[in-house]
Amino acid sequence: MTSALISALSTAFAIWLWTAPDPATTRLTKLLTSDMPKPSSWPPLSRLLTRPSPARRAEAWRRASIELCQSLSAELTAGRTPGEALTRAMTAVDFPDPSLLRPVIAAARDGGDVSAALTSSAPPQGGEGLHRLAACWEVGTTVGAGMASLIDRVAHTLRTAQAHRQDVAAQLAGPRTTARMLAILPALGLLMAGALNMHPLDFLFGSFPGFMCLVTGAALDACGLWWTNHMATQAQT
Repeated sequence: MTSALISALSTAFAIWLWTAPDPATTRLTKLLTSDMPKPSSWPPLSRLLTRPSPARRAEAWRRASIELCQSLSAELTAGRTPGEALTRAMTAVDFPDPSLLRPVIAAARDGGDVSAALTSSAPPQGGEGLHRLAACWEVGTTVGAGMASLIDRVAHTLRTAQAHRQDVAAQLAGPRTTARMLAILPALGLLMAGALNMHPLDFLFGSFPGFMCLVTGAALDACGLWWTNHMATQAQT
């Protein structure tokens, strides 16, 4: 009875690893369920489980930076002053963490150093667009160059980089799936051995050599998944 239960749990976990949704599916689900309660109103455990990964958070910042540049360029083209245009553009964009950009809004309203505020408020991952916007702002205010055209170029560069990352992610979808398939092979092997009445779980959990084999195999399997995901993430950056 215990062996059958452990086998069922191992199979369920392996199937979950294989069929876990990719980042695109997760983003689509988030859009379709936008009317759900905010994470801040959920229990602390739920907030930990739903916290986005650093890669997804960085991608959200990159998308928000593109939207900011596009909105800011439109506001400047409409004839608004740079400070007013930046304030209106930033309030119209949905940033992953708007509290980080409060110094930028304050500097734009009060006539402060917007470029320095953008640089200091940019997140370590995904803040490339804000750094480029800060450079454009400094050039536009000190040299007097056309800020709208400079920001248009920045937006075009950011869109090109985003399209490249999406293309790389599409090409890496196959290797990711293959890695997940290989990760569940040990669980399938246990099921096959159990079906042949070889009692693999009795060996793995009933003896010290078997337990060491189980721990070593699980560690190698986890390291393989981590290393594959690490290489794919590095290829996308």
